[in-house]
Amino acid sequence: MLLTALALSLATQTCRSYDTALPAPLIGWKRSGRGLDTGHAVTLSRSGDSIQTTIRIRKAGTFGVALSEPGWIDVAPIRGKPLASAAHGHGPQCSTIRKIVRYKLRPGTYRVSVNKLKATRARLMLVRY
Repeated sequence: MLLTALALSLATQTCRSYDTALPAPLIGWKRSGRGLDTGHAVTLSRSGDSIQTTIRIRKAGTFGVALSEPGWIDVAPIRGKPLASAAHGHGPQCSTIRKIVRYKLRPGTYRVSVNKLKATRARLMLVRY
C-alpha cells in the first residue's frame, strides 16, 4: 500500500505553469490566429453543442486536431463521412491541451466537427506530424 501511494505521488505532477514546455509540433498552441491551421491556435464558439469549421490540406500527411476541452473530434471530406482516426491521446502534461486526434489526410478541404462540448468556447489547433 505504501508503494502504491508513493507511485501515485510520483505519477501525479503538480504544474507550476502551463504550456511552457510544449514539443515542437505544438509550439503554436501559445499563439492565436484566425482559422484552424498549423502554427497557431484558434478559439471558436460552439453552436448548440458543437463547433464546425473547415481546414485545407495542401500536402498529404498525418495531421492532428488539438482541443482544449472535452469533446468528440471528427474530420470528414466536405461531401463525405467522417474518417477513421489514425491515433488519439491526451495533450502533454502541464499543457492546456485536453486531447489530440490524428488523421491521415490527402490534399483537399475537410470539415472539422467538435461535438458533445459542454464549454461555450474551445481552443483548437491543426498539428502536422
